[in-house]
Amino acid sequence: MKLNTNKYETALTVRPDDIDMNNHVHSSKYMDYVLFARYDQMHRCYNMSMDEFIKNGLTWVIKSTFIEFKRSLMLGETCNIFTWLESMDGNSCKVCFEIKNGKGKESCTGFFIYTMINIETGRAHTVPNWIIERYSI
Repeated sequence: MKLNTNKYETALTVRPDDIDMNNHVHSSKYMDYVLFARYDQMHRCYNMSMDEFIKNGLTWVIKSTFIEFKRSLMLGETCNIFTWLESMDGNSCKVCFEIKNGKGKESCTGFFIYTMINIETGRAHTVPNWIIERYSI
């Protein structure tokens, strides 16, 4: 079984509340942008929304993240958030991302490592085979 590592894209427009005192998007907002894109793409591109995980007593939490900033995003600018799965095994998955500005230039790149959690116990849970199959091609 091969994991679906296709890149998927979600567009977003920078809002006034995303801007910091330096007049560009605050660094913490980039995490929000990736989370927004993943929520959209899980439903639209993988046909398995976050709601389906929750209905099955499971959820994902961020274990770690890395972001390399390259150029700022500005108010009103449309950016494109690309994400893709790099790996899924044990109780974790690694999601890579890049955010490009309206001119197609990289704003930042990085990755998130998520841990699957059993909602009832609050503890890490091995990713079930049926989920790995849904995220495979």
